[in-house]
Amino acid sequence: MAPTTTSLGRAPPQLVGGWEAGLLIFLALLYLGGAIVNPAFFGSTEALLALLRDTSRVGIIAVGMTFVIANKDLDLSVGSTYGLIAVVFARLFASNVLDFGVIESMIFCVLLGTVIGLVNGVLVTMLKVPAFIATLTMLFIGRGFVLALTHGQAIYYSGKAADYPLFFHLGEINALGFNNQIAIFLLVAVIGAYVLAKTRWGYETFATGGNEQAAAYAGINTQWVRIRAYLISSLCATLSGLLAAAQDKGVTPLYGVGWELTVIASVVIGGASILGGRGRVLGSCLGATVVVLIDKVLREGWPITRTVIIDGESVAVGARFTLPAGAVMVFLGLLLVVAVLIEPFLIRRQIAARFWAWLRGRPPPPAYETGGVALEGVQTKGAMAADMALSATGLGKFLARRDALAIILTVLLWLTGLALRPDYWWNLPNTFAILLNYTELALVTVGLTYVIAAGDIDLSVGSVLALAGSTAAYFLKVLGADPFTAVAMGLLAGTVAGLVNAVITVGFKLPAFIATLGMFYIARGLAAWFVAGQQLTGWPEGYNLLGRKVNDIFLHFGVSLPPGMIRTVAEVVSIQTIFMFFVALIAGIVLAYTPFGLKVCAAGGNVRAAAYAGINTNRVRFIALVLSAFCATMAGIINVAYFRSFNPVAGQFRELDAIASVIIGGGSIFGGYGTMIGSLAGAAVITLVRALLQLNVQGFSMPQHWINVFIGVILIVAVLIDIWVRQANIFARLRGRFTTAARTGEAIHG
Repeated sequence: MAPTTTSLGRAPPQLVGGWEAGLLIFLALLYLGGAIVNPAFFGSTEALLALLRDTSRVGIIAVGMTFVIANKDLDLSVGSTYGLIAVVFARLFASNVLDFGVIESMIFCVLLGTVIGLVNGVLVTMLKVPAFIATLTMLFIGRGFVLALTHGQAIYYSGKAADYPLFFHLGEINALGFNNQIAIFLLVAVIGAYVLAKTRWGYETFATGGNEQAAAYAGINTQWVRIRAYLISSLCATLSGLLAAAQDKGVTPLYGVGWELTVIASVVIGGASILGGRGRVLGSCLGATVVVLIDKVLREGWPITRTVIIDGESVAVGARFTLPAGAVMVFLGLLLVVAVLIEPFLIRRQIAARFWAWLRGRPPPPAYETGGVALEGVQTKGAMAADMALSATGLGKFLARRDALAIILTVLLWLTGLALRPDYWWNLPNTFAILLNYTELALVTVGLTYVIAAGDIDLSVGSVLALAGSTAAYFLKVLGADPFTAVAMGLLAGTVAGLVNAVITVGFKLPAFIATLGMFYIARGLAAWFVAGQQLTGWPEGYNLLGRKVNDIFLHFGVSLPPGMIRTVAEVVSIQTIFMFFVALIAGIVLAYTPFGLKVCAAGGNVRAAAYAGINTNRVRFIALVLSAFCATMAGIINVAYFRSFNPVAGQFRELDAIASVIIGGGSIFGGYGTMIGSLAGAAVITLVRALLQLNVQGFSMPQHWINVFIGVILIVAVLIDIWVRQANIFARLRGRFTTAARTGEAIHG
């Protein structure tokens, strides 16, 4: 009997496939729907060309992002890179700023884009920083540079642009009737599709994303492959930023805001796997078209008829219904989460192909492997620092603790402030004013400590803070609710956001950074939606007591404290500070001395070993994510009471501050370790750094936007210290090498 063989079938097509055909059909139906609800806009050729023009810049960035995601990496910095390139070009080229020529400005921008890509690639590959942390920090640093370089103002150069028609014609309509950006987009897409599908670069990309270890065994330099992908991604964002500069002949500080979300959603909708190893450039380009088209349908709205009364007569007038402020951001966040869910539940299970086989009465194709964790990083698995702490004695025992650095830095920063401005720093009210700024960050950090110790991340804490504050303000101001109801509804809104994070992360097994990144935009959009993008103020003083001093509470209830030390302290200590310390005390005891705290660290240290030990790791991670949102919610409710108003930008950059606080405080970005004392000390470090940078010393103080850049750098340094000093113990390894070399030299000369 002849041996039987099993055919593996044809290799999957790398240029185009059935998924792209489905996207084309969906695009046609979506555009037809837009033309029906808003024929005045979508029913014209100009609208179609405008759609393709706006898709071009997103699509170019999506081409580069396809290489990164196919590598099983992520680049959250493309939006800020796009905006930064446009701003740098504007400052270099504008006659009222530096007044450089087009060629010099372009060369500098290309060099800047190359540096950003190299920094991202080196951080992720050689320095082992998790991709989402490295590129998220670059996002915040880039956004800080954008705001700092523009000073929050637009920069225009339309007059000077007339002297350089060749470059600025790239953003204009050509003789064939369409914008030149469309032609450039098509060229980039064709080159990208060919490189990824038909060249060795593409083969190495898919091999690295599919199984990096096997690719390395096959002789592929996987580090260079991943760095190369970040370079391609950054250069695509650079090209897109230059095209924006050519089209608009100016720039605003809002360039590129939220674009990283749009681009990632485009690539995943286009069929790329967030698990790596699969992706097609054509699919990413069609995905970009889908996302931009949906965004246009939502932003353009649809025509309606309103009735107005003029001189007692009802007159019907044409109007347009558009979604309120923040609604589009909510949609983009939802789109990202849904797009990522499509991959494991539709593509990998081959739902469409199996349905088509069922219709034709043929056997279904096999489903792809659905297991695995996306972008899984190194886990702590016993850090050298922990072993040193167990064996050390006396002062060495303290110095060997992972949280010792944060405690020492807190003391040094405090003494630095005292040396620079003793008149300000030693004043008791000013001291507690700094403590008030610390309270909000410390509350957020308390919950995030649990999440990071459990091996996850929560990028939405700042947005959840804003959502809770917005909900409370809406009920107080718009609905006229009592303070108790406002607090209850704010707590409910923020806790629901945490529940959604937990369900998507644990229930649907999505990476925590993807789920919480989606919530980052959803919660921020909802916060702006509730208050219509406006600042709200003016509600009962009974609610504001949550953010008042202790003495104010006594006076509100008609109690007057006698003069003395107690009254002096009551006049400077806030009720929110006392509340924060109680929350931190309880959370610290639970984390350090209860079985649940041990389970949190066990799940973060090695989730598989923890599961084998009988720990319900899913429940532990679920509770940690909900607790993180709950702590951010409490901070948001207190924020509204303290400022007696709500601003939609509340909580901005708090996620960056909180993550840096936990890592500086000894927590491991890979999970498995964290202490409440360390995290609170880390929050103190961040608060004191901000206070020192804002301190007026001999008439100079640093602008706020540069402070955010500085905090981003601190986060990267803290993560590198965690990876190389606490975990890899690089100093001991170097000392060991030098000792070995010295002994070898002595043996030779002896």
